Amino acid sequence: MSTQDGEVSTAVSTRPLPPTALVRGSRALRSAIDQLSGPRAGVQPIVAGTISRVLVLWGAARALNIALLWAYYELSVAGKWGFGPDQLPATTFLRFLSDWDGARYGRISQIGYPETLPIDSFGIVQPNDWAFLPVYPALERGLSEITGMPWQLAGVIISVLASAGATLMLFLLLRRLTTPDAAWWGVVLFSVGPLSFIFVLAYAESLFLLLLFASLLLAVDRRYLWIAPLGAIAAFTRPGVLALALALGILFVVRWIRRADDAFTLREQVGLVVSGLVTAAAGLTWPVIAEHVTGVTDAYLRTETSWWVPFIGTGGFVPFTQWFRLAGTHLGVVGVIIVLVIVTAFVAWLCSAAVRRMGVVVVAFAASYGAYLFAVFLPQQSLFRLVLPLAPLLADERLSSSPRRRQWSLWVAIGLQVVAILLLWTIGWP
Repeated sequence: MSTQDGEVSTAVSTRPLPPTALVRGSRALRSAIDQLSGPRAGVQPIVAGTISRVLVLWGAARALNIALLWAYYELSVAGKWGFGPDQLPATTFLRFLSDWDGARYGRISQIGYPETLPIDSFGIVQPNDWAFLPVYPALERGLSEITGMPWQLAGVIISVLASAGATLMLFLLLRRLTTPDAAWWGVVLFSVGPLSFIFVLAYAESLFLLLLFASLLLAVDRRYLWIAPLGAIAAFTRPGVLALALALGILFVVRWIRRADDAFTLREQVGLVVSGLVTAAAGLTWPVIAEHVTGVTDAYLRTETSWWVPFIGTGGFVPFTQWFRLAGTHLGVVGVIIVLVIVTAFVAWLCSAAVRRMGVVVVAFAASYGAYLFAVFLPQQSLFRLVLPLAPLLADERLSSSPRRRQWSLWVAIGLQVVAILLLWTIGWP
């Protein structure tokens, strides 16, 4: 083998195998951390007119959402299809955009939360409004009272406007982390994707994504302390903010490991710790409030799991088991294997070079959020919209590296949206 000075050495290493394996593993880990968190050299500045282009894309995508929803609304009325949880005929288009969970947000905006949980004769908590967090209905109520408009219209307006902010924040985030083309196409797929129609409904997803993407952007820019207020608000908007807190914790560990090569100032350390703790504390507060108001132990957890009964029956909540319970109940061993394949595929995607190049912030959050969904949610129909926070992964350059791939990605996304509006809104549970 060659020495550092170019001379040839015939000496044979006598080091034992285990230390060598440890050294190699340590170097591989360090190399991966360096790749994830290294400086973003070569990021091209955003050229004039790009932000306007993003907003035009947002407007066109929302128009497409409205057009498809209107078409299904007309079909629903003409065919007298049952709509919503009570399977009643659709009435006005505005109500069509604000039913299902939207009606629960609307009820909260008008009368608040129930002080007594609905419990059946077996002592099982029934689905109720405590599953829905208060920021969005509070905004609905405020806008409705200020303008005099119905809460349905207020909810749709809030959702549409928040989707503009979420789209812009996602684009700015991706432009920090990947190429201009990959960032653009990531936002395109986000804007017209299968569940993008949720951005014109009276749902809280748009607002949550705005807060989340802004938080991730601040993390990339290392303005950590500013994440705290956004994380606190997001914690009372939609479930999932604990994944952000975990991602900030992972980011702290990575930056601490690399502090010799990448200065980790005391200000940055304090900012990360404060934002992580504030976000985590806020994310754990709503269950405490629900229990205090209703007087029922684990009121929020029992409320959330009440939606699971039709799928897996009753039973205690055990983290990281719901996916296996559902799959095993309906598909047996084959279902368990499918779950393992899904988990393995997701981990492999996060470990791929294309995703790792997006940096530690995106990878840490995607891993944390994926673990969060796997730990606490049942993979029912609502899972499709619960994966929307993973949208930064749409900037995977393999989805847009050639004209053919871009065309396929675009048309598949739009085609699946047509299917999703039918199955996950018009005739099925969202």
